Amino acid sequence: MDEKIIRKVPFYKPSLDEAEIEAVRSTLADGWITTGPKAKKFEAEMAAYVGSKYALAVNSCTAALHLALAAAGIKKGDKVVTTAYTFAATVETIIWCGATPVLVDIDSRTLNIDPEQVAKKTDKKTKALVAVDIAGLPCEYDSLQPLAKRKKLFLLADAAHSLGAVHRGVQVGQLADATAFSFYSTKNLTTGEGGMLVTDNQRLHKKAAILALHGMSKDAWKRYTSEGSWYYEIVAAGFKYNLSDLQASLGLAQLEKFPRLQERRKYLAGLYDRYLTPYLDMLEPPPRNGHSQHAWHMYLIRLKPKVLKIGRNELLRQLTACGIGASVHFIPVHLHPFYRKFLRHKPGDFPNALATYKRIFTPPFYPAMSDEEVLYVCSTLGDILKANYKSALIPVGAKKKAELVG
Repeated sequence: MDEKIIRKVPFYKPSLDEAEIEAVRSTLADGWITTGPKAKKFEAEMAAYVGSKYALAVNSCTAALHLALAAAGIKKGDKVVTTAYTFAATVETIIWCGATPVLVDIDSRTLNIDPEQVAKKTDKKTKALVAVDIAGLPCEYDSLQPLAKRKKLFLLADAAHSLGAVHRGVQVGQLADATAFSFYSTKNLTTGEGGMLVTDNQRLHKKAAILALHGMSKDAWKRYTSEGSWYYEIVAAGFKYNLSDLQASLGLAQLEKFPRLQERRKYLAGLYDRYLTPYLDMLEPPPRNGHSQHAWHMYLIRLKPKVLKIGRNELLRQLTACGIGASVHFIPVHLHPFYRKFLRHKPGDFPNALATYKRIFTPPFYPAMSDEEVLYVCSTLGDILKANYKSALIPVGAKKKAELVG
């Protein structure tokens, strides 16, 4: 490893080219840069892509989650079940509605919320369930859907990672009462910052659209056009969650190339699989199953327990020293100082989430990544693993013989 030529492979690099530049240039030339016709077109095209009746473009997935819960009537005194293994936005939007988050553990095989745990944690005060598709692998919606229906829960999909994913032949965006997507800079489709709420529920969509722009009456954005009027009414205490046309123009350009970007992600996941095959004694590749089409937002790797002389943190330090950007997804919610105090959970309350967190990391993974960069990441990782493998001093032949005798 010491003789390896150090290359710089960032954790993420967006896939932007002349198409996005021209889209933004055109919007600037049109003179309408806040929410307007481009945002409406983006909504229509996104709804068509995922197969939903309605779509609302907003400034983040966090906004989409908050709007969905608020429009569904989630309020003080209600309980909302979600996973402990997620980013804070999933939980904080529940709190913003005045409701109580109820955390449950994950299935260690998928890293997604465990339907059996959900069933155990619901009671008469439970009004909603927020399912989070980790890294692009859809949750087990064929278990969650009947559970939500039976217990009369509003089912919200936090699909920040899973645009383009499919579960048992059904596109993410059609698997829940409402679905929130993220267009943050690292996501599969980006507008820099942004998100989208999709649903087939007209009432929910209408209410969310009003709440998204200060509680103004319908189509308030048109008040500066010949189609609208200066007169508007505030009909609810709303928020400032709208997406600008500048961002929507980026989204439209990204959506046009999205199938190609997804194919590249799928190819890179296969490349990682191939290059990391020699190290399966020391690590676990990302979870997947035979009934879902993975969106491949991230390529999650888990170190196998008790096989290395170093831990995950030291591994990340050595990768950084070799010019490789890597991160951790996620720190379970209940481990953060605020939520430790607010929810009063102990670290071991969610053993699968805790065990996963301690040994998981995320290497660079994005469509603009070259085959050579993937090879560099994997070979560097392999060198670190081999140098710290507890069984490294045992000759391979002797090890196999011992296994056969044993």
